[in-house]
Amino acid sequence: MVSSVPRLVVAAPSSGSGKTTVATGLMAALTARGLAVSPHKVGPDYIDPGYHALATGRVGRNLDAYLCGPDLIAPLFAHGADGCDIAVVEGVMGLYDGAAGEGELASTAQVAKLLRAPVVLVVDASSQSRSAAALVHGFVSWDPEVRVGGVILNKVASDRHEGLLREALESVGVPVLGVLRRAARVETPSRHLGLVPVAERGAVAVEAVSAMAAQVAAGCDLSALVALARSAGALAGAAWDAGEVLVSSPPPPLPVPSPGAAPPDPHRPFGPRPRTPDGLVVAVAGGAAFTFSYAEHAELLAAAGAEVVVFDPLRDEELPEGTAGLVVGGGFPEVYASELSANEALREAVGGLARGGAPVAAECAGLLYLCRELDGLPMCGVLDASASMSERLTLGYRDAVAVTDSVLAAAGTRMRGHEFHRTVVEPGAGEEPAWGVRAPGRRVEGFVQRGVHASYLHTHWASEPGVARRFVERCRTS
Repeated sequence: MVSSVPRLVVAAPSSGSGKTTVATGLMAALTARGLAVSPHKVGPDYIDPGYHALATGRVGRNLDAYLCGPDLIAPLFAHGADGCDIAVVEGVMGLYDGAAGEGELASTAQVAKLLRAPVVLVVDASSQSRSAAALVHGFVSWDPEVRVGGVILNKVASDRHEGLLREALESVGVPVLGVLRRAARVETPSRHLGLVPVAERGAVAVEAVSAMAAQVAAGCDLSALVALARSAGALAGAAWDAGEVLVSSPPPPLPVPSPGAAPPDPHRPFGPRPRTPDGLVVAVAGGAAFTFSYAEHAELLAAAGAEVVVFDPLRDEELPEGTAGLVVGGGFPEVYASELSANEALREAVGGLARGGAPVAAECAGLLYLCRELDGLPMCGVLDASASMSERLTLGYRDAVAVTDSVLAAAGTRMRGHEFHRTVVEPGAGEEPAWGVRAPGRRVEGFVQRGVHASYLHTHWASEPGVARRFVERCRTS
């Protein structure tokens, strides 16, 4: 199978140059032209894909060579871009910045090479003229395998400033594909972990994306950008498919039956199956407090035979009918701690589900929600642990190995994860650790208690699809 979807990567010399504004605005502007645009984001970021989804009407997807491995970048891209007219990939940090101490791994440059995609470099041109040409020359020549096909100049002060920049860049041989003026910057509010997610901004987010689209459409040569995207090389190989990877991955160990229970059937197929008539429901937390999730997680759960039902812990007082398992991903429960705590009926339902032994998988914000309290406010009380906000930012990729058998992984399973939080959890007693983590320092992390697996680590299940199948199998047998 060969994927020839036109595509380009929007990158920058550093964070803060305007990548998100340009990438999101370009996605929205191309969508307004009637193109089906596939949105992607390099790295583990959850927030930018929300803006991408708003711009395109399609699910924003991540391409992370650290969490998933370089070999999965092209298949995951082809899966997300299937049926689209064009794909826009927003980079992360500076073009050549990747996982600390790992060379180019997980950098925008590596992903661009894996996708055989041209790069558009967004340059913050404020307070410089000829120096911008030296900057672009350095980025163009650093790695000959990375094809920088054009430049978009951001924060340009005036017509004269633009003229000086264009004249200087002529010597570099990289075309200027757009100029965005300093006065036309679009306001995208931030807080302690980056941009405020789309789900929290409502109509204001829609207006912001529309403003980005108008700014890019007015200042950029959209036809030239589309032509550049069409110059991308063909990608050989099959697109990622949740059902196929579940069939090909090793089956999870069968659960140990409880006393008096019928023994499990060793001949029952573990691969994708049609939804059962009564519906095996896996409830997934959503809404404004829990916006961090990868689309492939739900796709894997569905391929494993679950009916995935999203609920909002801020509004829903009951878990979805027939809930057999619960997934609570990341987000900002600390921002909504009062509202989450006030929803006592749902907190009791979550606690009852967990105490009954049902599988529960929680990451970062989900971990906080399962604690006894968060900043002094009662939470679900599934874990005998107390969580609170901290001044210290914990951020970075992690290599992890499961140290305790759980509903997600057998002991010894290796996965890569990412931490990103400003909270701390003080554990109580009665839980086993979930992961052994290497760097920074060797430590254990997370909690395993009966059917509960809770951890600060964000993981991407496409790298180890067996965890989704194991989780659904435990839902069937718990």
